[in-house]
Amino acid sequence: MDNRFKGIQLTRDENKVMSVNVAELGLDDLMEGDVVVEVEWTTVNYKDGLAITGKGPVVRRWPMVPGIDCAGTVVSSENARFSPGDKVILNGFGVGETHTGAFAAYARLNGDWLIPMPNGMDGRSSMAIGTAGYTAMLSVMALERHGITPERGPVVVTGANGGVGTVAIAVLGKLGYEVIASTGRTEEADFLKELGASDVIHRDELSGPAKPLNKERWAGGIDAVGSHTLANVLSMTSYGGAVAACGLAQGMDLPSSVAPFILRGVSLLGIDSVMAPLALRQEAWARLVTDLDMAKLEALSTEIGFDGIIDAAHSIVDGKIRGRVVVDMKH
Repeated sequence: MDNRFKGIQLTRDENKVMSVNVAELGLDDLMEGDVVVEVEWTTVNYKDGLAITGKGPVVRRWPMVPGIDCAGTVVSSENARFSPGDKVILNGFGVGETHTGAFAAYARLNGDWLIPMPNGMDGRSSMAIGTAGYTAMLSVMALERHGITPERGPVVVTGANGGVGTVAIAVLGKLGYEVIASTGRTEEADFLKELGASDVIHRDELSGPAKPLNKERWAGGIDAVGSHTLANVLSMTSYGGAVAACGLAQGMDLPSSVAPFILRGVSLLGIDSVMAPLALRQEAWARLVTDLDMAKLEALSTEIGFDGIIDAAHSIVDGKIRGRVVVDMKH
């Protein structure tokens, strides 16, 4: 491996003013770990956008190499699970937040955070999925465990044009669900219907203050938005339904009431992708191989090189990106 390599580094001065730089790094600039991975593919998630723009309190250690996802090849390992040459995936575990991350040519990681590349998937496709798509699959699995089957009725997906939303729609559609997509970009309705949505509604229907209970519209939901949107989704969920909450694009608050829970028996299912146990991660990735149409995945993916990461981070926070951004770290 190269002694010096290129990476994005976030620093902060004594006044807590953040700077974003493309820096020449070495392994000494990375944190401890028992596996070194050559990063071949990564992706830009909403959380990466918050880190690079400084618009969210994502980074909690300085300096930091951002990037919460990567796929690549093990170049050295002191972990019994992996050997040089193994293809691996990394999602979460505070990488890019408290542990130096994926936006560099190499990452030094805890081998217990890694999973082997699933059969039927490669580095590019795994990062077209990324944490956003993996979170979408965890959300679908949570609804299934709660008994929300296609026969129960429609499922609403908020933030439908984002990374979580697009993959959730594609998976739910392939599994036979009737999907209602909520988006601020209704001009993308044809695209969302091609992914698997049956109907598209404007996010304004859900973004204002919610009534304690409203007309029942769906059996379940996958919400990546939070705040008033999640409150409205809950108020419109039918008796015994469930909503998987996995994001906070509108806000971290939940201005709701207990009414959906105690009068309709609605369940709110929390989805954590960062610290999810290994067995659940491997199940989710195996399901993505079988339950996500890879042709649709290609349709919702945009490929960039390393030099495009910073601009993509700003665009994703500004809501200007549709679907997933895949980063070829070799270009």
